[in-house]
Amino acid sequence: MATASPLSAHDTARLWHTLSPAQTLESRAASAAGLSAAEAQLRLDQHGPNRLPEGKRRSALARFFIHFHNLLIYVLLAAALITALLGHWVDTAVIMGVVLLNAVIGFIQEGKAEDALQAIRLMLSPQAMVLRDGRRQSLAADQLVPGDIVVLQAGDKVPADLRLLQVKNLQIQEAVLTGESMAVPKQVAAVAADALLGDRRNMAYSGTLVSAGHGLGVVVATGVDTEIGHISTLVARVETLTTPLIAQMDRFARWLTLAVLALAAAVFVFGVTLREFGAAEMFMTVVGLAVAAIPEGLPAILTVTLAIGVQRMARRHAIIRRLPAVETLGSVSIICSDKTGTLTRNEMTVRSLALAAETLEVGGTGYDPHGDFALAGVSLDPDRHPLLQQTLRAACLCNDAALEHRESGWCVHGDPMEGALLVAGAKAGLDLTAEAQNLPRTDLIPFDSEHKYMATLHHSHAGEALILLKGAPERVLQLCTQQHNGEQLEPLNVNDWHARIDTLARQGQRVLALAYKQAPTTQQTLEFADVADGMVLLGLFGLIDPPRDEAIAAVAQCQAAGMQVKMITGDHAVTAAAIAAQLKLTHTDSVITGHDLDQMDDQTLRRRVADVDVYARVSPEHKLRLVKLLQERGAVVAMTGDGVNDAPALKRADVGIAMGHKGTEAAKEAAEMVITDDNFASIARAVQEGRTVYTNLKKSIIFLLPVNGGESLSIIAAVLLGFTLPITPLQILWVNMVSSVALAMALAFEPAEPDVMRQPPRPAREPLLSGFLIWRILLVSVLFAAGVFGIFSWSQLHGSTLEESRTYAVNTLVAMEVFYLFSVRYLRAPSLTLRGLLGTRAVLIAVGLVLALQLIFTYAPFMERLFDTRPVDFVHGLEIIMLGVLLLFILELEKLVRRRHTARRTPEPEN
Repeated sequence: MATASPLSAHDTARLWHTLSPAQTLESRAASAAGLSAAEAQLRLDQHGPNRLPEGKRRSALARFFIHFHNLLIYVLLAAALITALLGHWVDTAVIMGVVLLNAVIGFIQEGKAEDALQAIRLMLSPQAMVLRDGRRQSLAADQLVPGDIVVLQAGDKVPADLRLLQVKNLQIQEAVLTGESMAVPKQVAAVAADALLGDRRNMAYSGTLVSAGHGLGVVVATGVDTEIGHISTLVARVETLTTPLIAQMDRFARWLTLAVLALAAAVFVFGVTLREFGAAEMFMTVVGLAVAAIPEGLPAILTVTLAIGVQRMARRHAIIRRLPAVETLGSVSIICSDKTGTLTRNEMTVRSLALAAETLEVGGTGYDPHGDFALAGVSLDPDRHPLLQQTLRAACLCNDAALEHRESGWCVHGDPMEGALLVAGAKAGLDLTAEAQNLPRTDLIPFDSEHKYMATLHHSHAGEALILLKGAPERVLQLCTQQHNGEQLEPLNVNDWHARIDTLARQGQRVLALAYKQAPTTQQTLEFADVADGMVLLGLFGLIDPPRDEAIAAVAQCQAAGMQVKMITGDHAVTAAAIAAQLKLTHTDSVITGHDLDQMDDQTLRRRVADVDVYARVSPEHKLRLVKLLQERGAVVAMTGDGVNDAPALKRADVGIAMGHKGTEAAKEAAEMVITDDNFASIARAVQEGRTVYTNLKKSIIFLLPVNGGESLSIIAAVLLGFTLPITPLQILWVNMVSSVALAMALAFEPAEPDVMRQPPRPAREPLLSGFLIWRILLVSVLFAAGVFGIFSWSQLHGSTLEESRTYAVNTLVAMEVFYLFSVRYLRAPSLTLRGLLGTRAVLIAVGLVLALQLIFTYAPFMERLFDTRPVDFVHGLEIIMLGVLLLFILELEKLVRRRHTARRTPEPEN
């Protein structure tokens, strides 16, 4: 046994498919008899176990504390520290409660990116059949080493990357790597160096599934050097992007922190130097100003609003794994979708049936045996078309698949293309069981990638014998001398059939040909010579994995909402283009393949990527590159997928969307969202919900900030005028954390606006606070400050005690909040309507809760001890309510003026 050190996978640049079997064995210092146990141990020591390296995983504690790493949270923690040092333990407890709530919800909801690596590790086969010391033995797959000879059989999961040495009807399902829905027939001959992954027919890749036949291969790569290992490395290197809202909130927190510190310092200096207040007194005032200016409830509102969006999406088959992904959906401008199983059903369907004199269209989709047959758009009765019946009967008999109906729907056991032929027969009314009993099979020649056909011998109960043959059309035509025109046999028109094959192929359909031949009644076995010539061609079947009906509608809805849909698939270019045309993607006139991508530099591709919607025969690196380039152009990208090959791009995308039913665990763990019904239409609904969540978040912010602004202005005015503070810091905290939060929570339940999916995507860099919203915040802040300071000063002038005046001021602030809530539900549209005044169920509950809590705050004796409150009499209560009503009317008048002012310009979309 040779002991030379074999080449590493990197030494051959992953070009094993270009070598002959003999060259591969030589490169791996191996032989067809397998390695010796001693040599295998040496190589195991050199290369390590055949498994993917496990990266360092963060502990649960570390993942929990990472949710405190936010500047706004730091500000809240600082406020809690100050209140604790001042002995305000109630203030401290409330602030810390908010911080902890934010961390707990984030910890529970946020997906763990490192689980993507663990899911890919689970794709590896646990056992492998190998040749060691010249005999077969089963061993753990992680003990495989380069140079091992592996035996593959139907049902096996390929344990490592293999260069195939022998094949016999070997077919491997590679959808998890390539996205191609059909099992790939394998060969042993070398292929071109530039062959893409899906075209390397002499390779078997780790994690794929042997669907038929058997083979023998030499291990050329293990562990991280395999294709799955390469994808694992890509996933580990991909950085998860920060969502637009999180980025905006970070900027807002920095701005707010600087503003509060600067304002507090200025007020402190002014009070001490110009108003001659004592330093200790001014320090307490500054603490009150900080408490007033910081929106303590904002983190909780942000988290709860996102969580409500998560719950709504879950009811609509979209599971959110990372909380911020909810709002990111609202700004998605491009959806990069995998084809197989996402836009299509992943169920082969007979779409065309070409007979000698005509080509019929077959209706229906998937494995459901319902659909009609039509000629030039006109339905026909299969019972009155003998040649159609004969062709379909032959397709069902020359077939190894089975069709079964379950509670969950129809399913196929066996090859999907053969299953599609059974479905077509059932659509024509054939009883599949009865047909098999009437013409039982006597012998067969199984499909083989070398002769490219399958043949069966059948005998009727009357003793007649019939040979049926199904396979690649070019090969079947070589074996035929005649064709059946429906009435009689006639010479085969080879040129016409080749033209029809090309027509079907250009439509993205995979073509199968079917032929028959009468056999001697005494024939009991079937040999290759029996089908070598004299076959009669019956027709051609055109099959395709059709797009989902709901996906077509969802694509149209996404396009109406200003989003581009791009198909990125591992399937063939012609098939991808045909499906794209049926989906009515915007740009289907050109297709870029993985080979084309390899020839383009980033600058060239960046110019073309916006105008091409179909990418075929692409690898994981290609998908990742496309997503990055689209993001560099300013797009917010959602990437859908279901295979291991999609995991790196899913993780890199702004929103990774995995299919829940047919998706691999690797795809689900790498994604931010999982569609449980594998329905592309659910993505459109999720985008709608994401847009609604963002709008509601904006309304909540516009509601909270003026309250804090009004409180801050009241304190500043008191310092400037040399007055006593109209509201104490603890009273401010009560308003901020009880009434403000409860009312702002109601906005999180606001329904979607009617035109939400007719608006373009929100620009990713759109500021959280537009010029209009800043104006509204300033206006309302001034009105709040005027109301609070006004009633405080008025009551002081008319003999009220300090405690009574402050109680009136607090209740005025809450009353103005309640009426402002009804106004802020429609930032530009009028609120003085029946719909606006009635509100939603959530609004009414929030208002009722706040009124009850405020009554307790005002009249309960224990609240008097905590907050130094006093009861409010009827007259002052009426004054407080009228101030709230006045605020609502002023804001409605401002809306009216603004609407009339903008009526002569391009109307701004109403929220």
